[in-house]
Order: sequence, then C-alpha cells, then structure tokens
Amino acid sequence: MTMNGAEALVGALEEEGVDVMFGYPGGVVLPIYDAIMDSKQLDHILVRHEQGATHAADGYARVTGRPGVVLVTSGPGATNTVTGIANAHMDSIPMVVFTGQVATHVIGTDAFQESDITGITLPITKHNYLVKDVRELPEVVKEAFHVATTGRPGPVLVDLPVDVAKGAIDFRYPEQVNLPGYRPTYKGHAKQVKQAADLLMRAKKPLLYAGGGVLSSGAWKELKELAELMQLPVTTTMMGKGAFPEEHHLYIGMPGMHGAKYTNYAITETDLLFAVGVRFDDRVTGKLASFATKSKVVHIDIDPAEIGKNRPVDVPIVGDAKHVLGAVVDELRKRSAEPRTEKWMRVIDDWRDRFPLHYPEGEGDEVMPEHVVERINALTRDRDTVIATEVGQNQMWACQYYRLQNPRRWASSGGLGTMGFGLPAAIGAQAGLKDSLVVDIAGDGSFQMVSQELATARVHDLPVKVVILNNGYLGMVRQWQELFYDRRYSQSVLGQDVPDFVKLAEAYDCLGLRVTSPEQLDGALTAAFEHEGPAVVDCRVTREENVFPMVAPGGSIDEMLGGIPGGPVSEMLDDELLEEVWE
Repeated sequence: MTMNGAEALVGALEEEGVDVMFGYPGGVVLPIYDAIMDSKQLDHILVRHEQGATHAADGYARVTGRPGVVLVTSGPGATNTVTGIANAHMDSIPMVVFTGQVATHVIGTDAFQESDITGITLPITKHNYLVKDVRELPEVVKEAFHVATTGRPGPVLVDLPVDVAKGAIDFRYPEQVNLPGYRPTYKGHAKQVKQAADLLMRAKKPLLYAGGGVLSSGAWKELKELAELMQLPVTTTMMGKGAFPEEHHLYIGMPGMHGAKYTNYAITETDLLFAVGVRFDDRVTGKLASFATKSKVVHIDIDPAEIGKNRPVDVPIVGDAKHVLGAVVDELRKRSAEPRTEKWMRVIDDWRDRFPLHYPEGEGDEVMPEHVVERINALTRDRDTVIATEVGQNQMWACQYYRLQNPRRWASSGGLGTMGFGLPAAIGAQAGLKDSLVVDIAGDGSFQMVSQELATARVHDLPVKVVILNNGYLGMVRQWQELFYDRRYSQSVLGQDVPDFVKLAEAYDCLGLRVTSPEQLDGALTAAFEHEGPAVVDCRVTREENVFPMVAPGGSIDEMLGGIPGGPVSEMLDDELLEEVWE
C-alpha cells in the first residue's frame, strides 16, 4: 500500500502493538501528528514538557514490561529528552524515542531547530538511527523495537527528517529482523550452572542478591522458587524492589548506603553472594575493597560487560535471569539438594531484632516522613498499587518503609537519580495500568521540577495521587550538608509555604489537601486515594529528619551512621549464634 513516511510510521507502531505514546508536537513532526489522527489504536498523551514524555514512557515500561514510546520535534524538543533517555539507559528500561529532524538536504547547516540528536545521545542509547531514506523506515522501526526489548533492555532513538516523513513508500512491515552482530545470550553455560549449584549446596551463609535484571527478564517466580528451595535470605536493590515479596520471612531488605544494618551485616558475613541481574554499583557496595570480602561470588547477568566490572567473580554466568535461575533450580532438584541455612537465618533474625529500621517519635504535632510512608503502605496493601518516587530522602524512605508484595509495581530513578522523575513516571504507569492505584511519594523539591504535568494527568483523566513529604528543603542535600559540611545549608532551603501546593493542585483542577498533624494523615490519604481524579497531599513533615542508617561516602557498608546503636559487624564477632555458623 502506498503512503507517506508518517503514515508508515504510524502503521509500524500499530504492527508493534503500541497502544500508548507520549509526546509533544512541533514543526517537523506535524506530518506524523497528522497521521496519528487517523489511528484507532494509538492513544497519544500530550505532556507539558518533553522530559515528562520520556519519564512517562519510562514509568509505563516499568509496570507493563512493554516498551515506552515517545514522539517529539527537532532541536529543543529532541534535546529536552536527553535526561529521560539517560535515565532509561542507566536503569535498562526499554524505550523507543522518535525525534523529528530538519530536512535531509539542510542537515549540518545549522537550520532552524536543528540538533545532532543522534550524536548527542550516542553514549546514552542502546542504539540510535538517522533515517535518510523513507524506504528504510519500516526496517529501522522493527529493529528499534527489537533492540530496545531484547538482551539487556534500553532506549533506542530514531531520528526522522521531515522530508522522510513526507516521502512516498510502498509500506510493508517486516516480520523479522536480521542483525548478525546482535545475538544476546539467554541460556547460561551448563558447566557454570553446575558450579553455581555446587557452591549453593556447600555454602553455610549464602545470600541471594537480586536486582533490576530479575524484573526485566520476568524471573521473579524462579527467584522465589530458588530462595524457598534452599531457604536463602534475599536482598534486593532499589532497582530490584518488588522482585521478591517483602513480607516474606526470607526477605532481608535493601542493601547499601541506606540499607538496614542487618542487611549490610549479612552481606559482610556471607560466604556466598549469589548475584542476579545486578551491577555492583557504588550505592550498594560502598568501599569496594571491603565489600563481601568473605564470600565467593556467583554473578548472573545478560550483559557480559557487567560481570567482573566492579567485583571479581568466581562463577560468571552470562544469560537471562529467568533461564539461568530455572536451570539452577532444576540442577538442585536433580541432586535432591536440601537447605542448610537454619543457623544462618537465626543470626540474621537476631540482627533484625537488634537493629531494625526505626525513627524517632515526633513531638507534638510533628509529622514524621517515615510514618507517612508507613501509613501509605497500610492503606494500600490490599489494593493493586504502584508506587512511584521522586529522588532524594523521599525515595529512600519509600524504599525502607513501603513493603512491595508484587513485581512491576515500583517506578523509581536508580542509576541517574533524576529529580522530577516521579510524577511523569506515575502518569505513564497509570496510562499502562488504568485500574491500579498509582501513588507518587514525592519531595517538595523534585515535585516542583515537574508540577506542570498535573495538567497532563487531569486532561487525560489519569487519577495519580501525589503525596509530598514537604520539609522545605532539598532534603538529601541538606542532610549531607548537616553531616559533612558543618550544617552550612548553602542553597538547599526551599521553605514550606512557596508554592502553596493545595492551591497549585486546585489551579490544575485537582484535589489538594494539607496535613499538619498526625491525626489528619489517614483521613487525607484516604480522601486522596478514593478521589476519582488526580490528587495532591501536602504533608508538612518535620524539617530536619535524616535518612538513617547511612554509609558515609567511601565507607564500608558495615560501618553505618545513625539507627539503633551497633558498631561494625567486626565488633560483634563474639555473637554466639554467629559462632555456631562458623563452626
């Protein structure tokens, strides 16, 4: 069928099963936007800033497992997507971004709204394309979705000059792709799988360390099966949150800089770190030289570049987490393997009892931010709930005090740590899961970077709920300034009254509520969660509460600031339970 390039693009998106896309129009993409008008399948969500489009597509992808799709114009429209693309790249989120470009014959002449977006995004995309011939378009789109969603997922950018969008094409969408140089490994090597099983059967103090790769591959069932078969304690990174049910006895929390003391003690003492879909990033490991020094390491990852990058590995297994974990479970069952971690779990349970996550009681009408997260958890635990977060203290409190029971119900910026991620990500998640309750646990600083996206939520009937932990500071910046810069609060003071978040919400025709005392909290949260449209709850929390425990920059993860007193695990070596395990 003969059509123009814009119509061919829309047809290709429909062939890929795209139902939702996020974008913002401009001159060179008007042919594409015109073609979208005739699609009965594509639901286009008009954001209020192109960065919001990428974060919304990111949130959509995290909760649905399908690639997020973005369409923006050239020049500033394209460059405004850079932060969102970098965020998706760091967190391995499948996304396909279509950017408009000036006509091919003026590329390189500094034409109006021209930018070299393929050059700009080369380091932060899995792959990108500049389409110069409309006949290449169907194959390029097919490849873009294939590359974004296979192997280690990631963002792919397709740059479309306006004359390509207008050019004529006899449209046929390819059924397959042919990329000889791109062959991700999915099945782990059989010998290495056996070696991993050997180590699991011999270990006295094993620990399952799971990350975002478990969610990317859909391997949560296999992870749980392995953990329960061998009674292995499980720690999940922030990116892996939800990969294992967090009310399960074997779950021992998030590791690293703001992990619980008992979690970091377990990593310090383990004799086998069984790592799945993680990259041993600095926020988990702290000082690498002292990270898990007593353990052997099994590392499973679909990206061979990650294995051994930061931490030497005893058994490297390149492959998809779902396939490899399934193979390890099969191998253990074949050998009739039995758990031997009873004493080890007694040690961990003892640490859990002695060093739980905790926070001080507020004085008078003080609202503690941790309490807000706990109440969100309590009020939503029986509903299908997605939690999005901004970045900073609000994010860490959400990690610590919200207990996820299901996978793909968490959307938070990991590697890049992008302020302003949460609200658009919540919008994208709501677009993907229309019947779910979607809550953005926000900080007042992050929220102000993207508050205009309330208009997107309201206009498109996406009833996201924003709960702002409003302490009037850039909270994590202030915490570091308190601890390491002698309380010199340089440019981190925002104030709790500007803007008035209730009036701001109402200006966007959303529900606005304010909480100034603990007694008001449940009523306001319930009213927001039951409201049919978007809602904002401004929780005026105590201003200088810190996220504890905390590992100081460059410190070892068993040496934590704050929390219930307890020194490095090396100071507790006379623990009778631990001695039993060492014997």
